[in-house]
Amino acid sequence: MKGFLVRDLIRQEWLKSSRSQGFYKNLAVNILLGFFALYMAVMFLFIGFSLDNILEKLDDKLNPTQLFTGAMLYIVLLALAFRFFMQQLNTMNLPPYQVLPVKRNYLVNFLLVKPFFSLANYFHLFITVPFAVQSVSKYYDGGTAFRFVLINIFLVWFNSLMASFLKRKYGSGFSSFLFILVVIAALGALEYFKIFSLYKISLAAFGFVLFDPLGILIPLLAVAVAYALNRLFFRRNYYAERFNSKLKTDRNYNVNFSFLNRFGTIGEIMGLEIKLILRHKRTKSVLYMSAFFLLYGLIFYSNSAYDERQGFLFFVAMFITGLLMLMFGQWVISWDSSHFDGLMTKNISVSTYLKANFYLLIAFNVISFVLTTPYFFFGMKIVYMHLAAFIFNIGVNVYLLLFLSTFNTRRLDLSKTSALNYQGTTYKNFLIVLPIMFLPMIIVGVLSTYFSTAAALWTLTITGLVGTAFHKPIMTLCENQFKRRKYAMAEGFREIE
Repeated sequence: MKGFLVRDLIRQEWLKSSRSQGFYKNLAVNILLGFFALYMAVMFLFIGFSLDNILEKLDDKLNPTQLFTGAMLYIVLLALAFRFFMQQLNTMNLPPYQVLPVKRNYLVNFLLVKPFFSLANYFHLFITVPFAVQSVSKYYDGGTAFRFVLINIFLVWFNSLMASFLKRKYGSGFSSFLFILVVIAALGALEYFKIFSLYKISLAAFGFVLFDPLGILIPLLAVAVAYALNRLFFRRNYYAERFNSKLKTDRNYNVNFSFLNRFGTIGEIMGLEIKLILRHKRTKSVLYMSAFFLLYGLIFYSNSAYDERQGFLFFVAMFITGLLMLMFGQWVISWDSSHFDGLMTKNISVSTYLKANFYLLIAFNVISFVLTTPYFFFGMKIVYMHLAAFIFNIGVNVYLLLFLSTFNTRRLDLSKTSALNYQGTTYKNFLIVLPIMFLPMIIVGVLSTYFSTAAALWTLTITGLVGTAFHKPIMTLCENQFKRRKYAMAEGFREIE
């Protein structure tokens, strides 16, 4: 009976998604995501088959498997932090089942095990299976390699359940974000200064888990504890109106941005947009992802293999110096989709509305640029690239975002996070990113090859300065485009998926 019930619930979830209004509208996006998933699978396989050789060169005393087990606690903690902020809470429409002879325990169990059926949770197998076959079995035996794969699967289950519990229990507000960042930074500092070594603890703990036949019971026990915590939470929140909610709601952001009022209506709109960002899950998740991606430069600036790839280095510089602007800018009008009709009835001119968004994107660009100034320690070339990227972003890309965002006609659900959530996303969002991100990279790459890096950076810097000098006519062009598209946008934003 239970097995058939779970099967029926899974089937109903599939029918619910496949029969939804936006399923076939998102077909093009789903196809693109399918190709992206295939690309990521190939990349993970490449990493999995290369990991043994990479770890072999890191330490003369420990073999790759031991090095991997030493890093496991860090991997688990980082994955838990990522899931805590990015993983969507599983929900289901409870009232229709309350009139049926279905026990609530079955519904809770289904809600908790539902992530286990998601293929996205098993992408790590493209890394762990090749590594287990190539490295673990080479140094030990096939049984140890099999346990290695099982342990990684159990840890993914544990992270999924624990992240859901913590998110429902404590919420994922800004204070939680700062707390987790401080904890991770503190652990890294203690490890670096050799005050406290989580690496040694991980090496001993996961060494026992992996090499002792009974050790596999420990991650299983961890999964059971996480499952029990979730069950305990739902036992106290079985009411329909609280079934899909957190025990503690996110703190309301009553921050007063009165200092912006001195700029008139433009300042008031900017203050409202900032409050929108701080109050909604989807916008906050974009903010959190932006903070993580600010570390993107460490991967490439510290690697000498990219020293001669000027186009790619400029892509990295432009991405991290304009990260907030790019992340928010591609949906700059769509963020207001839920109240777009009301906005259009207000006594607010198109010029005022676009200027408020323009200055907000400029402010985001300035914030990202300031936060990335520590990268200047990598040399003067990085300084010049960041300055050129900053000027190009505020002189060209801001206008492109305002102009191209008028083609977005899909309503955004701000109550859900952005991670693995493509609601409101179409192929147009990918087309918006292409000229903004890759055209400058191509220009720098070509000019650096045939002339010099300085000539390439000066070309983009001058282009940005020209765009700034012609601010008024370009903004007029964006205003006319908005007026041409506002009825199409309003009609599209009214559709609820």
